[in-house]
Amino acid sequence: INSIMRAPDKAVLLITHYQRLLDVVKPDKVSVLADGRIVETGGPELALRLEAEGYDAVMA
Repeated sequence: INSIMRAPDKAVLLITHYQRLLDVVKPDKVSVLADGRIVETGGPELALRLEAEGYDAVMA
């Protein structure tokens, strides 16, 4: 997956609830979806914040 992500003519959409997967697959952008809408977007630090603080903290 990482090699595909680095290719200039490719894109990867990965949906997960598991931070440990993101330890292997390094995202450029992280988005939080709730009720079918993107409610927050950021860099890899957003995934770390979700892991540390939970979804409720991001949704507040």
